[in-house]
Amino acid sequence: MTRLRLYRLLMGTLGIAFFVFGIALVGAFFLYQRPGSVPLVPTGPVGHYFVAFTGCAVIAWSGGLVGAAREPLSSRSIGTTTAFVLVLMAVVRMVAWLIGDYYSWLGDLPRTEASVLLLTAFALIWLRPTVAESSATLENSAVAAKSEGDGA
Repeated sequence: MTRLRLYRLLMGTLGIAFFVFGIALVGAFFLYQRPGSVPLVPTGPVGHYFVAFTGCAVIAWSGGLVGAAREPLSSRSIGTTTAFVLVLMAVVRMVAWLIGDYYSWLGDLPRTEASVLLLTAFALIWLRPTVAESSATLENSAVAAKSEGDGA
């Protein structure tokens, strides 16, 4: 399997996973609104409000990832930005793991999450199409579009 195919597979998988996670976050907000409900996220009403907005943003991000999976050579910035955000999320989890309040609640989970996030970010950077590949594909697309326009 080529690097480009692995990149497309990773971007598509992340896009679908983020979409499902975003739907779950928005769903947690609506489930919390039921009378006598037990919160799925251990926070109050304001926290659930922000969880719902986070879910909406994650759903939007998933659309960009799916688009990048379809056209990876013309959307290198989405992979780069995603890798940056995954590293930032890993840093937040490492800091939370070091703080006693979070450790007593989550244990070693933030450290495990940080490892997975960093490995995913590494894979996105390692598999990302090169500038030369991107330029060649964009030029070929422009030539193909021009030849289709001339033949019509």
